[in-house]
Amino acid sequence: MPDQRNTRSWPAIEGLLVAGWVALTAAVVGWGWLLTNHLEGSIGAGDDDLARWIADGRTASLTDAAEIGTFVGDTIVGAVLLGVGAVVFAIRHKSWLPLHFVALVEAGIGGIYWFGTTLDPRQRPPVEILDRGLVPDHSFPSGHTATSMAIFLGLAFLIWTYTRLSRGWALLLALVPVACATARLYQGAHHLSDVLTSVVYTTVWITLVARLSLRSDARRFPG
Repeated sequence: MPDQRNTRSWPAIEGLLVAGWVALTAAVVGWGWLLTNHLEGSIGAGDDDLARWIADGRTASLTDAAEIGTFVGDTIVGAVLLGVGAVVFAIRHKSWLPLHFVALVEAGIGGIYWFGTTLDPRQRPPVEILDRGLVPDHSFPSGHTATSMAIFLGLAFLIWTYTRLSRGWALLLALVPVACATARLYQGAHHLSDVLTSVVYTTVWITLVARLSLRSDARRFPG
């Protein structure tokens, strides 16, 4: 039976991606509405208690380490790492697909984050926030966690698709989102549910993009 990912036309693939993105965005926004309304007294209270417990255990060395974890989740860092990876694989395999894949990943994740923060304003944890200058009600979802997940899964899918390296090696990249998510919780920038939401929606979106578009035989360099 032929692999449908390789035989679908690009208009069909793009249509499926748009539909998937809309459904995923609606799910994230709906979940955010529940968190900031009906679940504020249950999940929200638990989030606050965890944030206070983490803040009580802060030390100078852990604070320094958290700054590094936050750095790897910065938007510019994620864009540069994914962009370089995409260019390397595109040139090596003479295909536009790696660039197309990364562009879809970045645009989709950025759009979901924008709708989440805009439509579901949520106050940050009730502790001292070590990452200064953050918008007070943009706790949901975690943009840094989403970016770090994009680095991990985006590069992992490129490695698995275009090289013979073992998946175990690629999974070392999982240290990036683990470090970043932990740092964001430590710094008081996000609730646990904000971080977990970003892990889920980025995993779903990047996997969808990879399965639908990355293995297509089309869009190769001319010549």
